[in-house]
Amino acid sequence: MLAWVVRYVMFGYGNAGPLAWMPLYRNHPHGICYDFFFVMGQVYIDQKHPLASALPAQGLMTFLTYGIGMFVGSLICRRIVDFYAKPSPAGAILHDWRAIWMVPAIASAVVLVFFWIGFRNEDRAAAQPLAKTESVSSALSR
Repeated sequence: MLAWVVRYVMFGYGNAGPLAWMPLYRNHPHGICYDFFFVMGQVYIDQKHPLASALPAQGLMTFLTYGIGMFVGSLICRRIVDFYAKPSPAGAILHDWRAIWMVPAIASAVVLVFFWIGFRNEDRAAAQPLAKTESVSSALSR
């Protein structure tokens, strides 16, 4: 989550002046963001649920993040961008991109604090690991 905060701050503060390096490097944290949110989220679900419920839970997580999450996120994003849009004297619409990018940066920082406080590294739930010869479909039919 810290990589998300860093990435969004770099989007907000990067410019063509002394911070010109930020636009060049702001996409580098993307791999970290993806790995530690989506992939690690699925690994966490897999560790906390028995196999029969882990697979549907991973599907639900994917649907919530890539489906509903992106739809709702785009609606919220539109409102944020519109909120920070101001007409110029020439009639063009100007956006305060720094303020726009600080909204997801702050939101990611808040989520980071919640993760930091709420995450517990407990032992794996009472899920039984698959035997080497057992397939996923046979484990689901138990």
